[in-house]
Amino acid sequence: MEREQVELDTEGVGRGSLIRYGHWGRPLLVFPSEAGRAWDFENNGMIQAIAPLIDAGRVKAYCVDSFDHLSWSENSLPTEERAHRHATYERWILDTIVPVIDRDSPGHSGIITTGCSMGGYHAVNFGLKRPDLFPVAISLSGNFDPTSWHGWGEFGEATYFANPTAYVAGMGGDHLQWVRQHASIVLVVGQGAFEVHPTQSLPGAQRLAHILADKGIPHELDLWGYDSAHDWPWWRKQLAHHLPRFC
Repeated sequence: MEREQVELDTEGVGRGSLIRYGHWGRPLLVFPSEAGRAWDFENNGMIQAIAPLIDAGRVKAYCVDSFDHLSWSENSLPTEERAHRHATYERWILDTIVPVIDRDSPGHSGIITTGCSMGGYHAVNFGLKRPDLFPVAISLSGNFDPTSWHGWGEFGEATYFANPTAYVAGMGGDHLQWVRQHASIVLVVGQGAFEVHPTQSLPGAQRLAHILADKGIPHELDLWGYDSAHDWPWWRKQLAHHLPRFC
């Protein structure tokens, strides 16, 4: 399997890693779990789980660093400040990572996003805010309400626009119609260990699915069984199950 790693700079975020797996196929942008690094997917067997798709030239995986340790995981900061820091990460993805993918995979049919746990939040957040770039988002055990992550302080505009459960509920008019036309959201979550406590992934996915349904935004809620835990062995199975439909 072809593998290439590069280091990329961006103002306000610092140096971040991008690892590409594969030689051809639809691009898959991978966000690691909370405060994770670009190599976490490989180290936890996720790349191996989708290796048949990569080797067949159906998908190219682009794994990036998170910067959660500077934003959402920095619990000493009020949530609004964490949201402002997260906005810098969004700009890094849009201004640095997406152009790299476009140059490396010219003529692609849209970038798929995916991630586990907090990575699932990132995947869906980008899929809902920029479905023109990311028309498919696959979340594995995500929680989509940053105010539930040890939230404190006054929640302002930055928090609102980083919180899918808030800004999707507030969508309307032409913008909502645009999202309906472009977005496809897949919410996958188990009902086993750690999917309710402490992660709130199960109720979080159910809540977002209800909001998406209310707004008419295309989505799927795939509930796995009570043996399906908030852990890598299940995420490997879930990604291998869902990804082939989109590439």
